[in-house]
Amino acid sequence: MKRLLITICGRAGSKGFKNKNLKNFCGKPLVYYSLSAAELFIKNHPELEVDVALNTDSEDLAKLVAAEYPEVIYLPRGAELGGDRVPKVEVYKDSFARMEARTGKPYDAMIDLDITSPLRTEQDIENAFAKAQEREDLQIIFSVCEARRNPWFNMFKIVGDHAEMVIESQFTGRQQAPEVYDVNASIYVIRRAFLVDNPDPILWHSKFGVSVMMDTGIIDIDSEHDYLLMEAIAKHLYAHYPEFNAVRENIRGE
Repeated sequence: MKRLLITICGRAGSKGFKNKNLKNFCGKPLVYYSLSAAELFIKNHPELEVDVALNTDSEDLAKLVAAEYPEVIYLPRGAELGGDRVPKVEVYKDSFARMEARTGKPYDAMIDLDITSPLRTEQDIENAFAKAQEREDLQIIFSVCEARRNPWFNMFKIVGDHAEMVIESQFTGRQQAPEVYDVNASIYVIRRAFLVDNPDPILWHSKFGVSVMMDTGIIDIDSEHDYLLMEAIAKHLYAHYPEFNAVRENIRGE
């Protein structure tokens, strides 16, 4: 891979946690953590040609990004891609097509960094990118965490008036069951062919691989409670894991 597009995508508002993409996290704008991690990755890869784009329908978010990261290309999101029912892959395809048209050159792949995953290290991006480089047969690399529950051992589903195992098995210990992972939505590395030639909107209908991250660094921010809990975890990680603090220290501005 020689040309990459890094995307930051965020909607205006949020049903679960109002304006979460505009929040400060541990004293700094939440979106700056993804931009800082991207900047560290780019600095470590002078051999790559990388563009960074923000796809959003929030003018406030666009202004916030432009204030410290003016090189990021703002892609105003159209109303047809607004709302929470639009598959995110459609936003990816929109960003990819518009940036190729803008630059006049094809990209080899796209790396999407989720705004609400501030506890992502530069090495996490490196690991996902390296997996994509090693496996040209994989269309997508998902960042994941080791799951704390397993559908073959200790997860149930409701069937009628009772509960059953999600997957029937005879395993007596979780270690006997197949390894499973939670998709944490922090990093996606997606090859050009999937974004340009594939009409299927379901990401996991492709042939994909995974890149494992620390599980305690990722919580879905869907409420004020989630947000405060992640800040508490962040303080511990910043104090004891230099790779997490490096992203925070690299953020531009005061």
